Amino acid sequence: MKLRMVTGNAHKAEEAQAALQPLGIDVVQHHVPHPEVQADTLEEVARERALWLRGKVPGAYFVDDAGLFVEALRGFPGVYSAYVQRTIGNAGLLRLLDGEPRAARFECCIAYLEPGMSAPFLLKGVCPGSIASAPAGAGGFGFDPVFVPEGETLTFAELPLARKTALSHRGRALGKLAAWLEGNRPAGNR
Repeated sequence: MKLRMVTGNAHKAEEAQAALQPLGIDVVQHHVPHPEVQADTLEEVARERALWLRGKVPGAYFVDDAGLFVEALRGFPGVYSAYVQRTIGNAGLLRLLDGEPRAARFECCIAYLEPGMSAPFLLKGVCPGSIASAPAGAGGFGFDPVFVPEGETLTFAELPLARKTALSHRGRALGKLAAWLEGNRPAGNR
């Protein structure tokens, strides 16, 4: 099965391919310029983006929205993670946390839509962890060099892609998507 992931971020598409290809789903990155949706939750952002793309993407597709939620900052940057990464980056986040507890979590919401569906199907993945004291690793993107998933000693940026995908918020959401697709595809498409 081929499935389009609508994103301009090649790293996200690579993670999706790594998660879904072993399950027989080939992820194809599909870039369609679209407005930046502003909302209070990842679910709202993903849902509105998927609906806006209806009719602009052929066949079945999905979008995702993800964010880093830091407990000491009352969930900030959350839905504003991409903006915060662009403006203050990892160094700025670490300055904000100077002397503060480091508990955090990554969340990802996927919105899947195919012809005939009235509304996107939403799936969420969460990865608890903490913020490192300094950036480490050359892999991944965004806040990956400062996020250490629960039970690990390495940041997302230090982990091999397969390990990161198995642990990550996006990997968990993609696993739920794969399970849902398996249970909801016509028998001839499995």
